[in-house]
Amino acid sequence: MADKTAKTAKTTAKPAKKNAKKQNVFRRVWNYLRECKGEIKKITWTSPKTATRNFLVVLVVIIVAGLFIFALDRGLYALLGLVMNTAST
Repeated sequence: MADKTAKTAKTTAKPAKKNAKKQNVFRRVWNYLRECKGEIKKITWTSPKTATRNFLVVLVVIIVAGLFIFALDRGLYALLGLVMNTAST
């Protein structure tokens, strides 16, 4: 019984016929480059003032994070030195 329902449930869709000829490689490359040009025109570019401001914000954050890590490293190194000197006496 299950075999009959499984057979009738299958679709008998035929694969699509290829009516269109495959395009020449140079035509496909040309179409691709034309579409890329169209997509580039859609991009919203930032102004130089905004880009400079964002760059400076990133630079300041990197410097502050670097100073914090440096201070933390020096502090932990000093703490380790105190512990090691205390243990040796």
